[in-house]
Amino acid sequence: MRLLLVEDDDMIAESVLGAMRRAGYAIDWAEDGRAAELSLDNGVYDLVLLDLGLPKKDGIDVLNAYRRNGGPAPVIILTARDAVDERIRGLDAGADDYLIKPFDLDELAARIRALLRRRTGQKQPVYSHGELTLDPAAHEVTKDGVPLPLVPREFALLQALIEEPTRVFTKAELEEKLYGWGEEVGSNTIEVHVHSLRRKIGADQIVTVRGVGYRLKRCG
Repeated sequence: MRLLLVEDDDMIAESVLGAMRRAGYAIDWAEDGRAAELSLDNGVYDLVLLDLGLPKKDGIDVLNAYRRNGGPAPVIILTARDAVDERIRGLDAGADDYLIKPFDLDELAARIRALLRRRTGQKQPVYSHGELTLDPAAHEVTKDGVPLPLVPREFALLQALIEEPTRVFTKAELEEKLYGWGEEVGSNTIEVHVHSLRRKIGADQIVTVRGVGYRLKRCG
């Protein structure tokens, strides 16, 4: 899952970025309204965290333009504007949720999970591949019914692979799935995650396609 944070306060942004990365999300950061619009044009985000009092373009204007252009991602407004009419204005502009600053990071994470579950009006699918099952909503992986203790990056890596089990992912594609802009990614980071994940789900579950990347083993 890839998130976009639109926030001009460095301290708040660093707190949110750290919490979301620890939760296993890839998250990018735009510091003003214009940068937010450019980022949203990419169409790659599963959810947007949007401040309202932004430099260059107000958050409500960013949201209005995003919805007019058919932007589908759920949007959570994060703002100090706590008046009822401001909340109504934000929700009428197309926000899916509204959180007043200062907010609890655990509550924010819970609201994100709830919105992602409700995305497209349906519960997220549960993925099965051979003896592996991955439930994104419950953030749970089992092998032959036995839960596996995956850390967030391992979970995100397996989710990327299991969503398209016949596709070979390059290292660059997996880095994009697991990391946001500005995060330092070592030259062997993906290999380390793959090695760690193989230890937990079975070495034969992930196939290395030499010179290309990785995919799940074929079933049947």
